[in-house]
Order: sequence, then C-alpha cells, then structure tokens
Amino acid sequence: MTSTVPAPSPVSHRRLLMCSARYFRIDYEINPYMHVGVQPDVEAAIVEHERIVAAHLAAGRKVEFVDADPACPDMTYTANAAVVRGDRAVLATLPPERAAETPHHRAWLEEHGFEVAETRYAFSGQGDALACGSLLLAAHGQRTDVRAFRTLARHLDYEVVALRTTSSRWYDLDLAVAVVDPGAVLAYNPLALDAPSLRTLRGLGLELIEVAPEEAAAFALNLISDGHTVTMTSGAPRLAADLRASGRTVVELDTTELRKGGGGIRCTALTLDNPA
Repeated sequence: MTSTVPAPSPVSHRRLLMCSARYFRIDYEINPYMHVGVQPDVEAAIVEHERIVAAHLAAGRKVEFVDADPACPDMTYTANAAVVRGDRAVLATLPPERAAETPHHRAWLEEHGFEVAETRYAFSGQGDALACGSLLLAAHGQRTDVRAFRTLARHLDYEVVALRTTSSRWYDLDLAVAVVDPGAVLAYNPLALDAPSLRTLRGLGLELIEVAPEEAAAFALNLISDGHTVTMTSGAPRLAADLRASGRTVVELDTTELRKGGGGIRCTALTLDNPA
C-alpha cells in the first residue's frame, strides 16, 4: 500500500506495439466474455482493429507491429505481452492457452533493444499493470500472482500499488481502472475493487472519475489516453461526456467483435514509452 502522490509524467502512450487481428478467433474460454460457440466475424474484427490503428496515428502516436502467429488467436491483445518502462520490460506469464505468444513477444522486445526480465509467477502483463507517473498500479486476485510484483518493482524501479479486483468480470485491471492522465487523473469502477483497494486508490491524491458499473462492463475503462486524446470504445456515453467536459478530445470506436475475446482498445496495444 502507498499514499505517495506520483510526479506528473512526460507524455506517454505515444509509442504502441500492436498485432494484426487476422487470426483472431475463440479457441478456448479463459475469461467470462469468451464463448467458443460465439465466434467473431474476423473480417469485421480486422476492420475494427484497423480503425483503432488509424485513430492512434491520427492522434500522433507511433504504432509498431509484432507479427501474428496463426497458432495464437489472442495475439491481437498485445497489452498482455509484458509491461515496459524505459528500455526495460517484464514479460507476462500467461495462461497455458496463450503461452505460445511469449516467445514472439520476447524476440520482438529484445530485437528492439529492451532488457527483458521474467517472473515465474502468473502475471497478465500490462493488463494488470498500469503505469501512472512514478507508480505502477498492479492488480492481483484473478490472473496475476501478487508475488510477481517483486520483479516489477525491482526490474522496472516502480513503486507498486497493489490492488485486488473483485471478480472474473474484471479479470484484468484494465477493465476496472483507466489512466486518463499519467500521474494526475484516473477513471475507475468502484465495484471492481475490494474495500482496501478502494481506500488505497482514493488515498493516492489523484483526481478520480467514477465510472458506472454498466459502462465499465461495456469496456468503457479499456481505453488509451495520452492525457489529451482519449481513444475508447463506443457505448459509454457518460464517461465520454465527462472526458470531453474536462477539455479532452475523445474518439469513440466500435469494438463489438474484438470484445468477444474479452478485450477492447487498451487490450490491443502495449505501451512502449512509459518513461524511466
């Protein structure tokens, strides 16, 4: 637990790693949103993904790509690959169904100059580890083992703020909490965190935007924001209005097909420029 107010960060979320949705499908069920009997329309998912990429480019972000593997249907959710700070990365320890993705992620990161570490404990990558200035908001209780936090703190030199999510609906933290302005503003669903975690979050000294549970359940918090432009799913009008009222540009995109795998806009991109 911590009550430290993080120092405002230089702009981040301007360099992103993504992966094509070409091989996206539901081969297994590892979160409540996945049903093998409800397959995505792959061509529609590709269009959704391409529109997300276009929105990032229009916002002035740089998008890089790791090659898709036909044997890895969830690889389009690159946020689960790792968490990155400066020139260092900690690889995820993914569920067995997704373990074949990790050699691709390691190879890409190493080839691009990142010093890569790993943990033997379950760790859902950036899905459960959101950089917020000098802090790393890190969730446990669903797909990440709290013992993985030691590696995150040591290798990335973050002060880790441990949070516990309340159910598998919020299987990753990026469905429960969003960093709107690193080091300054968070949005969150109060029903997604247990009572001690809520006290911790509210004690950080940050501006907090409370999001209705029904909008959070529609992946409202699975967004990417550089503090100025917020790229988010459509279907969350109250949060979108709150963000616009704060003076931010909000881009709303359809993620109907991508959400069938349990992922939204935040899930599709690994941030590569969290400042050291």
